[in-house]
Amino acid sequence: MKWLFQLFKRKGLRFKLLLYFITLILLPVATLGIIGNLVSVQTLEDEANNHTTQMIDQVKKNVDFYVQSVKQSIQIISLDPNAIQFINTNPSVSSERRQSTETEVRRLLSSLTSIHPEIAGIIIVNENDMDISNEMFRVSRDPLTSEDWYKKAMEHPGELQLISKPIGRNITTLVSYSPDDVLSVVQAIANPETGAFQGVVLIDFKLATIESVIRGVTLGKSGFIYILDALGEIVYAPENPIVYRVRAVWMRQSDEQSIVKTIRNERYQIIYTLSDFTQWKTVGVFSLNETLKDVTKLQKISYVLGGLTIIVAVVTALFFTRSIVQPIGKLRKLMKRAEAGDLSVQFESANQDEIGQLGRSFNNMIIEIRNLIDLVYEEQKSKREAELKILQAQIKPHFLYNTLDTIQWMAQERKADDVVVMIMALTNLFRIGLSKGRESIPVSEEMEHIQSYLFIQKARYENKLNYEIYVEPEVSQEMVFKLTLQPLVENAIYHGIKARRGEGHIQIKVHKVDDKLCLRVSDNGAGIPSTQLMELQAVLSGRHAGKESLGYGLFNVHERIRLVYGDNYGVRINSTIGEGTQVEVWYPLRRSVVNDVESNHRR
Repeated sequence: MKWLFQLFKRKGLRFKLLLYFITLILLPVATLGIIGNLVSVQTLEDEANNHTTQMIDQVKKNVDFYVQSVKQSIQIISLDPNAIQFINTNPSVSSERRQSTETEVRRLLSSLTSIHPEIAGIIIVNENDMDISNEMFRVSRDPLTSEDWYKKAMEHPGELQLISKPIGRNITTLVSYSPDDVLSVVQAIANPETGAFQGVVLIDFKLATIESVIRGVTLGKSGFIYILDALGEIVYAPENPIVYRVRAVWMRQSDEQSIVKTIRNERYQIIYTLSDFTQWKTVGVFSLNETLKDVTKLQKISYVLGGLTIIVAVVTALFFTRSIVQPIGKLRKLMKRAEAGDLSVQFESANQDEIGQLGRSFNNMIIEIRNLIDLVYEEQKSKREAELKILQAQIKPHFLYNTLDTIQWMAQERKADDVVVMIMALTNLFRIGLSKGRESIPVSEEMEHIQSYLFIQKARYENKLNYEIYVEPEVSQEMVFKLTLQPLVENAIYHGIKARRGEGHIQIKVHKVDDKLCLRVSDNGAGIPSTQLMELQAVLSGRHAGKESLGYGLFNVHERIRLVYGDNYGVRINSTIGEGTQVEVWYPLRRSVVNDVESNHRR
């Protein structure tokens, strides 16, 4: 490794710069290309998984809701006196008494099916093999109490039984639903007097209702959602060639609720969730190849662009290296000639960079050695010309006042009273702004300055701008830095009042809070967005460096106060979007401190 460093030291500047350039180019391109692609793939997979999980959860909740509504219907039946009387009925009861009870029960069943259109039919069967229904009837005389669904309900009394694809029942319906069209919900009901379970309620639920819930859910272009019961049998599935290739055993073998399997040479993401109520699994399936298709395309494009970028960067590095090394070599030859005694050499370059500056410094050194007297003369001449231009560019305060007085007199002659008032406000604005060179002024003068400023702005915005100024008398002679409020009021007008619709209002209040002086500027403008407000507060509190986002005036006011009085004083800002902004400036109630600071500045 050491010999590599020695070899590197012996190489010329051109080789070193070229190596630096290529290294700095290849590292970020390679790093961003690899990491960026990995992050984009992972991000897209996470987003697809999150989207699928949300869709599955929503479908599960909707299905649970419908099954719970069926359960509630069964509870209504089990609490109805006529239904209880029916399950206690035996064949020996007179037909007149049975007819009255059955009429009331049928009326109850009819009301339930009308309220819940997702119910295909309801039938009640008691232990004496007597049944009642409006939509369902027996196919043969075989006893319904021997049916599997009846036995299952009686073997698990009090539990809701969900039977998907009810095949081979001795029951049919008026609409002739097929087993693939309905889900049977069965539960045994008890005699409240004896507590014995003496009958079963069977409700056929239309799977078209679940289909309507799932139909509107899309997972990519070809993804789908389907439902499995507790035994792994399909309750509902859309027409898709992949659904029957997804094995229920995969979800029983994995503890995770998200697995990846290859089906027909294509990778599929399988995400499922288990319902605590129905014990069903709601499964979402989508193709990872399809999801990552756009990312793969972008990866190819990024590789091509990365290769082109490297080629262009290398060519550019060669050009830049030559542009740096060539003038340095030229300057080195001129220095050797000057070292040999040739003081007529001159370095010629149109570049304004450090090499050009170095060459011009070399030329200046040669000129200084060759003709020191002429150089001093030129410097003195240039200095006098610069001083003359500065003097000519200065505007004396009394000249400005005299000019404004002349304009005011001319406006009075022409009876332009509004112009006179405006000029007087502008004159007062300049006078207080100059303040005879003072750094700080009393609160009363600061209020006079801001009132003149608001008067001028009021003339511009008319009814768009209203303002209110209140100063506690006891703080009117407290000393503050001049031009404290003008930047804050300007921000309130241009970023708050101007950005809102309707009449704007600015309130300025100066009052004492404990041992501090508070100058508050409030407006009912558009307000500051929360993100920008957090950045402003972070910069003002010193948690974040930078002032470009604050604006020069606001930051200048804050820094002047903070540097003199410490971090407990300065500018505080709060805002609510659509309601307005409130800016507070805090000073200590110590006039002498400001005067002492000014005295130190003068000394």
